[in-house]
Amino acid sequence: MGVYDRYLAARLRRHDADTPDHIAVIITERDLLEQGAYATLEAFFEWAFEYGAERVTVYVSVLDPEAAPTLRRELEDVSTPCRLAVRGPDDTQRADAPIQVSIGLGGKHEFAGAVQKIAADVQDGELSPEQVDETEVEEHLVFPENPDLVLKTGAERLSDFMIWQSVYSELYFTDVNWRDFRKREYLRALLDYKNRQRRFGR
Repeated sequence: MGVYDRYLAARLRRHDADTPDHIAVIITERDLLEQGAYATLEAFFEWAFEYGAERVTVYVSVLDPEAAPTLRRELEDVSTPCRLAVRGPDDTQRADAPIQVSIGLGGKHEFAGAVQKIAADVQDGELSPEQVDETEVEEHLVFPENPDLVLKTGAERLSDFMIWQSVYSELYFTDVNWRDFRKREYLRALLDYKNRQRRFGR
């Protein structure tokens, strides 16, 4: 760790506020083509758990759905400090692991799938319309947990990421591209988060 990184880490320790329990990061298919992209991802997992995260979600935005199987194989081979669950655009199984990776499973598609499952339960008489609430919707999502902090590198847009789950998340955008993302950028994001007052829509 360099001198500046140690300075940022010391500033974090001086703050009383908690670090986020659930960190999410949005990267693109193109980001993963850059040299060292997967090594950066492995390091990111280490930083997140080092600074108190209990869960990490990675959303990989893809332009070509045919690339998803290759990306899935490569991401499943990434070295991680905890168990990893990877879900693709056609997956419906819930992701329940400390590290969760979504490949091209857009928020609109995921939400539509949840609604379809609920509608089927209502039609089968297993659920009444009055029982459909936020908790019921979340029970049918592939990625059920809500991130505390969402990081987006390179551009200020969410790329159809977890539109239900991130509604009360704190958003942090950096113009640093994923290939150049280093520990100091992550520590800056944590410091920014600690300086905010979360309102959860209030």
